Amino acid sequence: MDDYIAEIIRHTDMKQYKPLNEIVFEGIRKTIIKGQIPVGEKINEKEYADRMNISRTPIRDALHRLEKEGLVEYIPRYGVIVKKVSIEDAKEIYQIRKALDTLATVNAMNIMTDEQFQELKNLLNRTEEANRLNESLDEITQLFSEFNEMIYEFSQMPRLTSIVTKLREYLMRFRDISLKKEDRRRKALDEHWMIYRAICNKDEDQVSLITKEHLEYSEKFILEEMERQQNVK
Repeated sequence: MDDYIAEIIRHTDMKQYKPLNEIVFEGIRKTIIKGQIPVGEKINEKEYADRMNISRTPIRDALHRLEKEGLVEYIPRYGVIVKKVSIEDAKEIYQIRKALDTLATVNAMNIMTDEQFQELKNLLNRTEEANRLNESLDEITQLFSEFNEMIYEFSQMPRLTSIVTKLREYLMRFRDISLKKEDRRRKALDEHWMIYRAICNKDEDQVSLITKEHLEYSEKFILEEMERQQNVK
Protein backbone atom coordinates (compact mmCIF):
# COMPACT_ATOMS: atom_id res chain seq x y z
CA MET A 1 0.00 0.00 0.00
CA ASP A 2 1.26 3.46 -0.90
CA ASP A 3 2.22 5.68 2.01
CA TYR A 4 -0.79 7.98 1.75
CA ILE A 5 -0.07 9.32 5.24
CA ALA A 6 3.06 10.91 3.79
CA GLU A 7 0.89 12.66 1.20
CA ILE A 8 -1.47 13.97 3.91
CA ILE A 9 1.52 15.25 5.86
CA ARG A 10 2.91 16.90 2.72
CA HIS A 11 -0.37 18.79 2.29
CA THR A 12 -0.60 19.72 5.98
CA ASP A 13 1.11 23.10 6.14
CA MET A 14 1.81 23.69 9.83
CA LYS A 15 3.36 27.11 9.06
CA GLN A 16 -0.04 28.65 8.41
CA TYR A 17 -1.48 31.07 10.93
CA LYS A 18 -4.66 29.05 11.33
CA PRO A 19 -6.15 26.85 14.06
CA LEU A 20 -4.65 23.35 14.07
CA ASN A 21 -7.97 21.66 13.32
CA GLU A 22 -8.38 23.84 10.21
CA ILE A 23 -4.86 23.03 9.00
CA VAL A 24 -5.43 19.31 9.49
CA PHE A 25 -8.82 19.49 7.76
CA GLU A 26 -7.33 21.22 4.72
CA GLY A 27 -4.45 18.74 4.55
CA ILE A 28 -6.65 15.63 4.56
CA ARG A 29 -9.21 17.23 2.24
CA LYS A 30 -6.61 18.21 -0.35
CA THR A 31 -5.09 14.73 -0.31
CA ILE A 32 -8.48 13.10 -0.87
CA ILE A 33 -9.45 15.51 -3.63
CA LYS A 34 -6.19 14.88 -5.46
CA GLY A 35 -6.98 11.17 -5.40
CA GLN A 36 -3.88 10.34 -3.34
CA ILE A 37 -5.81 8.21 -0.87
CA PRO A 38 -7.41 5.17 -2.53
CA VAL A 39 -11.20 5.00 -2.48
CA GLY A 40 -12.28 2.70 0.35
CA GLU A 41 -9.00 3.20 2.22
CA LYS A 42 -9.31 3.56 5.99
CA ILE A 43 -7.74 6.75 7.30
CA ASN A 44 -5.42 5.74 10.12
CA GLU A 45 -5.79 8.68 12.48
CA LYS A 46 -3.44 7.18 15.09
CA GLU A 47 -0.55 6.85 12.63
CA TYR A 48 -1.26 10.32 11.25
CA ALA A 49 -1.28 11.79 14.77
CA ASP A 50 1.92 9.95 15.77
CA ARG A 51 3.85 11.02 12.70
CA MET A 52 2.67 14.62 12.98
CA ASN A 53 3.23 14.64 16.74
CA ILE A 54 -0.25 16.00 17.37
CA SER A 55 -3.29 14.73 19.25
CA ARG A 56 -6.03 12.80 17.50
CA THR A 57 -8.66 15.42 18.40
CA PRO A 58 -8.09 17.78 15.41
CA ILE A 59 -7.97 14.74 13.11
CA ARG A 60 -11.31 13.48 14.38
CA ASP A 61 -12.76 16.98 13.97
CA ALA A 62 -11.48 17.11 10.39
CA LEU A 63 -12.94 13.70 9.57
CA HIS A 64 -16.34 14.74 10.94
CA ARG A 65 -16.30 17.77 8.66
CA LEU A 66 -15.23 15.68 5.68
CA GLU A 67 -18.05 13.24 6.40
CA LYS A 68 -20.55 16.11 6.19
CA GLU A 69 -19.05 17.08 2.83
CA GLY A 70 -19.45 13.54 1.57
CA LEU A 71 -15.74 12.92 1.02
CA VAL A 72 -15.47 10.21 3.70
CA GLU A 73 -17.89 7.88 5.44
CA TYR A 74 -17.89 6.20 8.83
CA ILE A 75 -18.21 2.41 8.87
CA PRO A 76 -19.35 1.10 12.29
CA ARG A 77 -16.75 -1.02 14.10
CA TYR A 78 -14.22 -0.27 11.34
CA GLY A 79 -13.48 3.42 10.99
CA VAL A 80 -13.52 6.24 8.47
CA ILE A 81 -12.88 5.46 4.81
CA VAL A 82 -12.55 7.58 1.68
CA LYS A 83 -15.88 7.65 -0.12
CA LYS A 84 -16.03 7.11 -3.85
CA VAL A 85 -17.67 9.55 -6.23
CA SER A 86 -20.46 7.61 -7.91
CA ILE A 87 -21.53 7.98 -11.52
CA GLU A 88 -24.82 9.40 -10.23
CA ASP A 89 -22.86 11.98 -8.20
CA ALA A 90 -20.90 13.02 -11.28
CA LYS A 91 -24.04 13.37 -13.39
CA GLU A 92 -25.66 15.55 -10.73
CA ILE A 93 -22.57 17.72 -10.41
CA TYR A 94 -22.43 18.30 -14.16
CA GLN A 95 -26.13 19.08 -14.30
CA ILE A 96 -25.66 21.77 -11.66
CA ARG A 97 -22.50 23.09 -13.31
CA LYS A 98 -24.21 23.54 -16.68
CA ALA A 99 -26.67 25.93 -15.05
CA LEU A 100 -24.20 27.75 -12.81
CA ASP A 101 -21.36 28.05 -15.33
CA THR A 102 -23.80 29.58 -17.82
CA LEU A 103 -25.07 32.01 -15.20
CA ALA A 104 -21.55 33.09 -14.25
CA THR A 105 -20.39 33.45 -17.87
CA VAL A 106 -23.39 35.55 -18.89
CA ASN A 107 -22.97 37.77 -15.84
CA ALA A 108 -19.25 38.19 -16.56
CA MET A 109 -20.04 39.02 -20.21
CA ASN A 110 -22.26 41.90 -19.16
CA ILE A 111 -19.79 43.58 -16.79
CA MET A 112 -16.27 42.73 -18.03
CA THR A 113 -13.93 45.62 -18.81
CA ASP A 114 -11.76 45.88 -21.91
CA GLU A 115 -8.76 44.98 -19.78
CA GLN A 116 -10.48 41.82 -18.55
CA PHE A 117 -11.36 40.77 -22.08
CA GLN A 118 -7.70 41.16 -22.98
CA GLU A 119 -6.63 39.22 -19.89
CA LEU A 120 -8.87 36.32 -20.88
CA LYS A 121 -7.50 36.41 -24.44
CA ASN A 122 -3.91 36.42 -23.14
CA LEU A 123 -4.67 33.34 -21.05
CA LEU A 124 -6.03 31.52 -24.09
CA ASN A 125 -2.90 32.44 -26.05
CA ARG A 126 -0.70 31.09 -23.24
CA THR A 127 -2.73 27.87 -23.27
CA GLU A 128 -2.28 27.60 -27.04
CA GLU A 129 1.48 27.95 -26.63
CA ALA A 130 1.66 25.41 -23.80
CA ASN A 131 -0.37 22.93 -25.86
CA ARG A 132 1.78 23.54 -28.95
CA LEU A 133 4.99 22.95 -26.99
CA ASN A 134 3.43 19.83 -25.45
CA GLU A 135 4.14 20.99 -21.92
CA SER A 136 3.25 18.77 -18.95
CA LEU A 137 -0.38 17.73 -18.57
CA ASP A 138 -0.47 19.32 -15.10
CA GLU A 139 0.59 22.70 -16.50
CA ILE A 140 -1.87 22.57 -19.37
CA THR A 141 -4.69 21.42 -17.10
CA GLN A 142 -3.94 24.31 -14.74
CA LEU A 143 -4.28 26.79 -17.60
CA PHE A 144 -7.64 25.30 -18.55
CA SER A 145 -8.74 25.62 -14.91
CA GLU A 146 -7.60 29.25 -14.83
CA PHE A 147 -9.96 30.02 -17.71
CA ASN A 148 -12.94 28.87 -15.64
CA GLU A 149 -11.65 30.61 -12.52
CA MET A 150 -11.12 33.86 -14.40
CA ILE A 151 -14.67 33.89 -15.73
CA TYR A 152 -16.04 33.30 -12.24
CA GLU A 153 -13.83 36.06 -10.88
CA PHE A 154 -15.06 38.47 -13.55
CA SER A 155 -18.68 37.50 -12.87
CA GLN A 156 -18.38 39.14 -9.43
CA MET A 157 -20.57 36.45 -7.87
CA PRO A 158 -18.51 35.21 -4.90
CA ARG A 159 -21.19 32.96 -3.42
CA LEU A 160 -21.73 31.25 -6.75
CA THR A 161 -17.98 30.88 -7.13
CA SER A 162 -17.73 29.20 -3.73
CA ILE A 163 -20.45 26.69 -4.61
CA VAL A 164 -19.00 25.75 -7.99
CA THR A 165 -15.43 25.52 -6.69
CA LYS A 166 -16.52 22.88 -4.21
CA LEU A 167 -18.44 20.97 -6.89
CA ARG A 168 -15.43 20.94 -9.21
CA GLU A 169 -13.21 19.67 -6.41
CA TYR A 170 -15.25 16.49 -6.06
CA LEU A 171 -14.26 15.53 -9.60
CA MET A 172 -10.69 16.81 -9.43
CA ARG A 173 -9.30 13.28 -9.16
CA PHE A 174 -10.64 12.78 -12.69
CA ARG A 175 -9.74 16.25 -13.96
CA ASP A 176 -6.98 15.22 -16.36
CA ILE A 177 -9.06 12.45 -17.97
CA SER A 178 -10.92 14.70 -20.40
CA LEU A 179 -7.68 16.51 -21.36
CA LYS A 180 -5.32 13.55 -21.55
CA LYS A 181 -5.72 12.99 -25.28
CA GLU A 182 -4.34 15.58 -27.66
CA ASP A 183 -7.47 15.72 -29.82
CA ARG A 184 -9.65 16.32 -26.74
CA ARG A 185 -7.35 19.12 -25.55
CA ARG A 186 -7.59 20.71 -28.98
CA LYS A 187 -11.39 20.50 -28.95
CA ALA A 188 -11.62 21.84 -25.39
CA LEU A 189 -9.36 24.77 -26.25
CA ASP A 190 -11.40 25.51 -29.38
CA GLU A 191 -14.51 25.51 -27.19
CA HIS A 192 -12.88 28.01 -24.80
CA TRP A 193 -12.12 30.27 -27.78
CA MET A 194 -15.76 29.96 -28.89
CA ILE A 195 -16.94 30.93 -25.42
CA TYR A 196 -14.55 33.89 -25.47
CA ARG A 197 -15.83 35.08 -28.86
CA ALA A 198 -19.45 34.67 -27.74
CA ILE A 199 -18.66 36.78 -24.67
CA CYS A 200 -17.02 39.44 -26.83
CA ASN A 201 -20.10 39.48 -29.09
CA LYS A 202 -22.42 39.72 -26.06
CA ASP A 203 -24.30 36.75 -27.48
CA GLU A 204 -26.10 35.18 -24.52
CA ASP A 205 -27.67 32.38 -26.57
CA GLN A 206 -24.29 31.31 -27.95
CA VAL A 207 -22.68 31.49 -24.50
CA SER A 208 -25.38 29.20 -23.11
CA LEU A 209 -25.18 26.74 -26.00
CA ILE A 210 -21.39 26.47 -26.13
CA THR A 211 -20.98 26.26 -22.35
CA LYS A 212 -23.51 23.45 -22.16
CA GLU A 213 -21.92 21.50 -25.04
CA HIS A 214 -18.44 22.02 -23.57
CA LEU A 215 -19.46 20.56 -20.21
CA GLU A 216 -21.42 17.71 -21.82
CA TYR A 217 -18.33 16.61 -23.72
CA SER A 218 -16.20 16.74 -20.58
CA GLU A 219 -18.88 14.81 -18.69
CA LYS A 220 -18.88 12.10 -21.37
CA PHE A 221 -15.14 11.47 -20.97
CA ILE A 222 -15.25 11.41 -17.19
CA LEU A 223 -18.27 9.09 -16.99
CA GLU A 224 -16.62 6.69 -19.44
CA GLU A 225 -13.48 6.60 -17.30
CA MET A 226 -15.48 6.07 -14.10
CA GLU A 227 -17.33 3.18 -15.74
CA ARG A 228 -14.03 1.72 -16.96
CA GLN A 229 -12.56 1.88 -13.45
CA GLN A 230 -15.62 0.19 -12.01
CA ASN A 231 -15.39 -2.63 -14.58
CA VAL A 232 -11.69 -3.15 -13.82
CA LYS A 233 -12.56 -3.73 -10.17
